Amino acid sequence: MTSYGHWIDGSWHTPEKGHYPVVNPATEKVVGEAPEATPAEVARAVTAARAAQDGWSRTPPRERAAVLDRVADLITERGEELARLLQAETGATTRVTSALQVPVAADRFRRYARGAVEPAVVPLAPCPVADGPLAPGGLIGAAAVRRPVGVVGCITSYNFPVVNLAGKVAPALAMGNAVVAKPAPQDPLSCLELGPLLREAGLPDGVFNVITGTGSAAGEALVSHPGIDMVSFTGSTAVGKKIAESAGRSMKRTLMELGGKGAAIVLGDADEKALKSAVGAVGSVWSFHSGQICTAPTRVLVHRSLYEKVVTALTHYAGRLTIGDPVDNSTIVGPLISAAQRDRVEAYIAEARAQGARIAAGGARPDIAPGFYAAPTLIVDARPDMTVAREELFGPVVVAIAFEDEDEAVRIANGTSYGLHDYVFSADSARAWALAARLRSGNVGINTAQRHPDTPFGGFKESGIGRDGGSFALHAYSELQSVVWTS
Repeated sequence: MTSYGHWIDGSWHTPEKGHYPVVNPATEKVVGEAPEATPAEVARAVTAARAAQDGWSRTPPRERAAVLDRVADLITERGEELARLLQAETGATTRVTSALQVPVAADRFRRYARGAVEPAVVPLAPCPVADGPLAPGGLIGAAAVRRPVGVVGCITSYNFPVVNLAGKVAPALAMGNAVVAKPAPQDPLSCLELGPLLREAGLPDGVFNVITGTGSAAGEALVSHPGIDMVSFTGSTAVGKKIAESAGRSMKRTLMELGGKGAAIVLGDADEKALKSAVGAVGSVWSFHSGQICTAPTRVLVHRSLYEKVVTALTHYAGRLTIGDPVDNSTIVGPLISAAQRDRVEAYIAEARAQGARIAAGGARPDIAPGFYAAPTLIVDARPDMTVAREELFGPVVVAIAFEDEDEAVRIANGTSYGLHDYVFSADSARAWALAARLRSGNVGINTAQRHPDTPFGGFKESGIGRDGGSFALHAYSELQSVVWTS
């Protein structure tokens, strides 16, 4: 078992307040010990980042790209070792860890190696301007130029720790920013491992720093520090609001990817192909990291003519899933991240029962010990106003609701405070396209739960502010500067 220090200015630093244990959600055994940060240690990391940022911003883009490419190579080379640690601290299944944790993190660094050399200058057409009281007229040239924001505080969620952090750090570094990262307290060890790896790749000391802690003190110190120019946060809406309030006091830039309550709308014209896609997409709530994903279609809204058919198919789907040890290759559904999260999910299910909903599948804790397991659960005959149909659970729970027509489906889908990712399933893609325009959601999948890597990602309403993904992330981690000159 390893006891980690904070990664600050290119080296490990022994924590002043000691360590806390990181627990394997499947075995309930301690994986390692993470450092508990003090505000002074956070300040030390910010100071290191500020000192390093100017030099990194003036590093030629091709040299920044080479470093990020090398990071991707090292992640791939160390993939097996990193995957073992990720699986131990997240409880993700072998399938999820091997396909969607390490490889995707490497892909993101490689993508933003290319991003580092994307054009940062948008030339504007010369404009004839008349003489004025400020300056003589003439033919005025101009350009809009993307500049680094400065020092970015990156605060990440527990479901995909390295992937999530890579999605922030890679575009931030590509644009010439420095980073102070604070991973989620439940599984920060693999993120700490990135410190020496980035240094080995050639990143200058101080450009990437990692501090961790169990409570809110470290995150609050990071967000409020005057040396932080931008906060990039992925996590719950409740925490995001607190961060936005704190950041707003000093007008820090923010990028917020917050909660979701995705709706999968199955229209009455859905044929067998569309229905199969819908059942597979909704079933991913159970089979993909135990529903611990913000984009999950946790509400399935079905035209009444197809409701019983879809409910029957989903009930069979849930019943076929293997729950158990995530290290076992046959396991589809692993544990939730903690006992507290398991208890929270179970409380939502109990409340749904009390409010009159019916449990068609799951609903009871699996007879598996140790581990923080929750059964794939399908809640049917639910009303849109029920708590379980409105709030993000972050667990393997799907709520099924019938609707009569498109107008009702749109009202239900838009009827929560969230707007991150919705889905439409129909035999008529043009009809689905038109319906997507009525959904207050940052992302809409038509007959698929697949993502496109270069699309802008973010949410409407309380699901967030701003967009990352593809070249849009380069805009998110930069400021536009207008430069004007006389011809």
